[in-house]
Amino acid sequence: MSFAICLSNEGYAASLEKRKLYSLIPDAKAEEKGFVRVIDESGEDYLYPAQFFAAIPLPHEIEDAIEHAA
Repeated sequence: MSFAICLSNEGYAASLEKRKLYSLIPDAKAEEKGFVRVIDESGEDYLYPAQFFAAIPLPHEIEDAIEHAA
């Protein structure tokens, strides 16, 4: 699983929190159009502008801890 930090939530204040870590779901078609698929505050996955996020590589131990905490 990949993770990203939210840099902007303009227009999506109820769905995204700035500076929060979010899980990314691979979606090649969305990425081609400048979007990323994110599990947002609703717990569901939605498309958001890619420029709202910065991908962050995490050590496997931290990824595992985050995945098992959910």
